[in-house]
Amino acid sequence: MWRVLTVMNQLIAVIGGDARYLELIRQLQLLPNKTIILVGFDKIEQGFTGLTQMDIHELDASSLDVVILPITGTDGHGNVETVFTDQTIVLPKQWFQQLKKSALIFTGITNEYLTTATKEANVTLIPLLDRDDVAIYNSIPTAEGTLLMAIEHTDYTIHSSRVIVVGFGRVGDTVANKFSALGAKVSVSASHIKDLARITERGLTAIPLNQLHEYTKNCDILINTIPAPVIKRNSIQQLPSHSIIIDLASKPGGTDFAFAKQRGIKAILSKSLPGVVAPKTAGKILADVIKQLI
Repeated sequence: MWRVLTVMNQLIAVIGGDARYLELIRQLQLLPNKTIILVGFDKIEQGFTGLTQMDIHELDASSLDVVILPITGTDGHGNVETVFTDQTIVLPKQWFQQLKKSALIFTGITNEYLTTATKEANVTLIPLLDRDDVAIYNSIPTAEGTLLMAIEHTDYTIHSSRVIVVGFGRVGDTVANKFSALGAKVSVSASHIKDLARITERGLTAIPLNQLHEYTKNCDILINTIPAPVIKRNSIQQLPSHSIIIDLASKPGGTDFAFAKQRGIKAILSKSLPGVVAPKTAGKILADVIKQLI
């Protein structure tokens, strides 16, 4: 006698999100045995065929197996950032308490509120941008977006420009590589001896982070990737007047923007570039990782 195995259907709620989430949702639709509920997408003209759209107060949290929050997660009060709705979406800590203990919560980044709320509810929180694979894949559209910003905000070519990239992590490495490939004279500033050695091995100029201010007088484009106050007054003071600063670090960035403005130096805190310049690619990156984990 054959035994029939029943494959349980998973209930997935996508709550808020930007343009990259449109591709994420399309990718999730291809999965078998998944029911997808959308919250915060009522302004999408054509919607998604076969998917249910709800308001947050209609959503039964206790029935959910997977919750996908925006890249920004929530703010410090549980508010969810939305693009495709005018409705306010708030997830109080009590909402997380209603979830199954087996539920998976995906976000891009977390904060004290979200970390505490999920910990107290004893559910699993997965900040996707903390993962090496997601960060490395995302570094590609980030680097392309940085190139686009540099071209838009300067009146000189990338080729032969003097570029300093601050930070040699997953984003800094890719950004330095892409600018160098276009013929820029790239230096990279880092604090660890291992990173400085690797930068030199790549044929780039290595700058100890504590000596950055000694090099910025010969810089056309200063790019920060470190989420800490590293682009300080002494470094900005030395920049030529035509220079620009592109800060890729998460808000509030790592630049003294007030002093840059005082000096007349254009300093730009970039938004999430993968979602701006390549939302389809960025959405597929997120979907590929989420599909592995659910």
